[in-house]
Amino acid sequence: MNERRKNKRTGLNSKLIIKRLDDSMHQEVEIEVIDVSKSGVGFTCNVPLKIGAVYESFLTIWTREVIHAFLQIVRIELKGVDRYVYGASFVGMPEMDAQRIEVYQTISENDK
Repeated sequence: MNERRKNKRTGLNSKLIIKRLDDSMHQEVEIEVIDVSKSGVGFTCNVPLKIGAVYESFLTIWTREVIHAFLQIVRIELKGVDRYVYGASFVGMPEMDAQRIEVYQTISENDK
C-alpha cells in the first residue's frame, strides 16, 4: 500500500468535540482519535461529516491539555452500518501545538 502521509502518525487516547464552521447551527459530536500527527488526525465517529468541510475541534492531548484546532476533512471511509473513519488535516495550527504532538511521538517511540 502506498503511504501518502507527510508525517509519522501516533495513536492517542483522546476525544474531540467538533462543530462545523460554515453552519449557524452546530452540533457537538464526540469522536475517538485513532492516530495523530503534527499535520492531521484520524478518527472515528457515528455522524456523517462532509469531505472538504472545516470543523472546529478541541483535542485533549496526553498531558490533559486541550489544543484548539481546525480540521479539514480529507478522507472518509464507511465501516459497518453507521461508523465512519475520517482523515483530517489541521488548518492553521500554531507551530507550538504541532511541536507538542511531535515531542509526544518522540517520547512514545523511545518508550517502546
